Amino acid sequence: MPHTRHYVEISSEDQSLAIASDTAPEPGPSEILIKVAAAGLNRADLLQRAGLYPPPADASPIMGLEVAGTVLAIGEDVKDWQLGDPICALTHGGGYADHAIAPQGQCMPIPTGMSMEEAAALPEALLTVWHNIFQRAAMQPGDKVLIHGGASGIGTLGIQMVKAMGGEVYTTAGSDKKCDALMALGAVTAINYKIRDFEEALTEAGLKDRINVILDLAGGDFIQKNINVAAPEGRIVYIAFIRGFQADVNFAPLLIKRISLTGSTLRAQSFEQKTRMTNEIREHIYPHLENGSIKPVIDRVFELAEVASAHDHMQSGAHMGKIILRT
Repeated sequence: MPHTRHYVEISSEDQSLAIASDTAPEPGPSEILIKVAAAGLNRADLLQRAGLYPPPADASPIMGLEVAGTVLAIGEDVKDWQLGDPICALTHGGGYADHAIAPQGQCMPIPTGMSMEEAAALPEALLTVWHNIFQRAAMQPGDKVLIHGGASGIGTLGIQMVKAMGGEVYTTAGSDKKCDALMALGAVTAINYKIRDFEEALTEAGLKDRINVILDLAGGDFIQKNINVAAPEGRIVYIAFIRGFQADVNFAPLLIKRISLTGSTLRAQSFEQKTRMTNEIREHIYPHLENGSIKPVIDRVFELAEVASAHDHMQSGAHMGKIILRT
């Protein structure tokens, strides 16, 4: 029996948002139809709304990259999931809705005792942190890790993940209040970049040339500073360039210290790559989610009809952790 779907539609005229309805899609052979209870917001959603981050041709044009809910229907090739199972998932678009499709390889169980709103905060941040810090940068126990944008959903979860896996975490954020909260999450030091140069702060702490892994979403003037503080054989990974895509950079330390400089976006990667990330997360990170040593930080929950206000809140930069839509 077809299901009616309510979803967030972007006006082609003025980028305003409204609730629309249609018939929910049927899952393909390896897909799951989820009755969505909550969806996570990501900066990519704001870019998509502005026309700066168009979805892939095979993706849903509806915004939203992560959801939590219950299994409503399954494709013929789906294994290990039953109707009614609680589930969270990285979607291929379509998350801003009360029904959403997800590939089975990007689905995960909801950790014990976790609410739907908390579970909706997991998929995008888990996969982003795992891929960039643990796969691309190959973080090892004992590594010193600098995470910029520590108060973001990625940052708050990343701090906990690095600590759980034996790393020593340093971070930056835009207020003293946020910095205090990040140290409570497990960061050794949190630097308010609005009043303190993070390179100077790390140098004064004796950490210049000693940071093994850097996860950066800032770019711009942070690019040179990252190179300056990185350790020999250091790995710097970029996932965004909020402070700008261009910078005047002296690359000589890159040669001298043999630094690896890389970057990625999650959405452009194949389902096979995302399935591998998901499987590794379930093996290495889920035990920490189950015992409560890693827990997503929720800033605020909005109703689906309040999506424009949720976007405004994210755009303001005032949030600490994830912003969630409840459907």
